[in-house]
Amino acid sequence: MAMEIIENTDEIINRSDYGGSIPVDNVQSLASKDLKHIPIRYVRSEIESEEVVTDESLQIPVIDISKLSIAEKHGYDDELAKLHVACRDWGFFQLINHGVYEHMDEMKKVTKEFFKLPLEEKMKYAHTPSTIEGYGQAFVVSEDQKLDWGDMLYLIHLPVDQRNMRFWPRNPTSFRTIFDEYSNELNGVSKKLFKFMSINLGIEPDAICKLYENCIQSIRMNYYPPCLEADKVLGLAPHSDATGLTLLVQVNEVQGLQIKKNSKWVPIRPIPGSIIVNIGDIMEITSNGEYRSIEHRVLVDLEKERLSIAAFHSPGLEAMIGPLAEVVKEKTAKYKTIGAEDYTRLIVSSKLDGKSLIEHMKIKE
Repeated sequence: MAMEIIENTDEIINRSDYGGSIPVDNVQSLASKDLKHIPIRYVRSEIESEEVVTDESLQIPVIDISKLSIAEKHGYDDELAKLHVACRDWGFFQLINHGVYEHMDEMKKVTKEFFKLPLEEKMKYAHTPSTIEGYGQAFVVSEDQKLDWGDMLYLIHLPVDQRNMRFWPRNPTSFRTIFDEYSNELNGVSKKLFKFMSINLGIEPDAICKLYENCIQSIRMNYYPPCLEADKVLGLAPHSDATGLTLLVQVNEVQGLQIKKNSKWVPIRPIPGSIIVNIGDIMEITSNGEYRSIEHRVLVDLEKERLSIAAFHSPGLEAMIGPLAEVVKEKTAKYKTIGAEDYTRLIVSSKLDGKSLIEHMKIKE
C-alpha cells in the first residue's frame, strides 16, 4: 500500500479531543548529565519487595505462524492448540517465521537513528497537551505521580485519515516510508492472528477481524537510557495494554521486559528475529475472559540503552467494546459494553496502573 501523506496539518481530520499528557523532562537528556542521584519522582521503592523468577526454563510459548497457516493439514493442528494455550494461560507468546524480517531490520535502523538525534531535533515532534502522539512521555496525568525512566515516539498509522504528519519525523529521511511499510506488514500479521484466535474460540474465522475492519493501529518506539541507579527505577510501570493486540519488537540485545505470572515477575528472553505478541484488555473483554491480558513492566540497564517498538491494534472508533455475542452465547457477560470513543477517553485520562482499566470494565456480581 502506498503511503498517503497529508502535508497540510491544518486540514487533518481530528478525532475528538481525548486529552494528552503533562510535559516532563526528557529522560535521555537527564541520563546524560553527571547526576549523583536520580530525581525522587523516578524512584520506585516497591521494586525491592517484588519477587523475580530466576528459573530460566520458565518462558512464554513460541508460536510458529507458518504452521498456523497450514493448521488444517494433518499433523499441524498442534500449533493451533499451542496458540490457544498461549492466549489463555500466558497472554504472551513469541511469534516466529512471520516473514517481516527485512521490514523489521529497516525499522530498527531508523528507530535507532531517530533517538540518536540531538534533543532539539527530536523536540520538533514533541507531543502537545491535547494528544499523546509525538515525542515525549505519555500517561502523565498529575504533577506528583511517579515517572518512567524512558522516552517514546508515539504515532497513529491507521486509519489513514487520522495520520497527523506533524509528528512523523523527516529525519532520518527514510523514516516515513519505512515506518509506513513496516506498520502495514504488522497489521497484516495481526489480521492472521485474529483469524486463528477466532477459530480457537469456536466462532466464525472472520468474527474478530470484522471488529477491526477500521483498525486503529498506533506504533510506540521506546527508548530507555541507562541509569546509574537502575535497581530503583522502571522504564515502564506495571500495566496491561488497553488495546486489543500488541506486536512488540526488541531493537537491540538489552533485555528488560517482564510479565507477571502467579504474582511473580518473569523475565522475557526474546528470540532473535521474533515478534513478542501480547493479549490486550480489549481482547480479554471481547473473549469474555477466555483470553487474558497480562500485567507487564520494563526494567532498565545500568550501562546500556534499551530500545523497542510496540504496535497496538484496536477496533475503530465506531465500534462497541464488549464481549462478542458469539462468545457469550448462553454464558453471562463478564464485562460492560461501551463505545470505543468512551473507552479511548478512559485510556488517555489514566496513568499506567496494573489492570485498573479491566477492573473498571468488569461487571460486578
